[in-house]
Amino acid sequence: MPTMDINVYSVFLDRLADAAAKETLPHFRTELDIADKPGKDRFDPVTIADKNAERAIRALIEAHYPDHGILGEEYGEKPGTGDLRWVIDPIDGTQAFVAGLTSWATLIALGDEDGPFMGIADQPYLQERYSGRPEGAFLGNTPIRTRACRKLENAILSTTGPDWFTDQELIKFERVRKQARFTRYGYDCYAYCLLASGHLDLVIEAGLESYDIQALIPIIRGAGGVISTWDGGDPSDGGRIVAAATPALHEAAMALLT
Repeated sequence: MPTMDINVYSVFLDRLADAAAKETLPHFRTELDIADKPGKDRFDPVTIADKNAERAIRALIEAHYPDHGILGEEYGEKPGTGDLRWVIDPIDGTQAFVAGLTSWATLIALGDEDGPFMGIADQPYLQERYSGRPEGAFLGNTPIRTRACRKLENAILSTTGPDWFTDQELIKFERVRKQARFTRYGYDCYAYCLLASGHLDLVIEAGLESYDIQALIPIIRGAGGVISTWDGGDPSDGGRIVAAATPALHEAAMALLT
């Protein structure tokens, strides 16, 4: 894709994130009506902030790029007539959002048939905006890089929570946890941002949807990290995901997860 197009889409991604923040921040740490979406074996909340933020994002995309496809967590898929598609999670980490925690973010990816090539993870309460594109990954305008951690015994590991794993998946995760330096729980999408910016080294999760992960893929890769499914496949469709600071650390984790 031409550099000029990348720059134009980068500006537009910022505009989308700004529009979402106007819908999410007024509801954060306020009393909310919370609905439990059906279909999951755990509490899966949705609020007016999720819905309004996705509507704001979709309205701008439809106005400026009507031929682009859109996939969003709250309002599903709108097929496009062109090659490009936006993938939206208006609030990734809604449980954290309703609990007043700051590990949630708005995730927006732009991709084609080969997967996402641009992504943004915006945490407006902390005023932290992470982005990934072909030339690298950034926190605001500052380039970020993963740590040079290559061994599990030196790695800081994170996962949202053990209840996201099946029994068999938890057994495999525990193999990695026991070898890691230590493990932190409960950071949702924010863990991937901390990995990309050199604070965590390894994130392992399961049960993810495509809108949970697509925006984070360009951020991890742009920062020099590695991200895949547990069997080494394309992570774009979600599922069981492992993200690591270095190829050597990724390989070491994969050996225990498979």
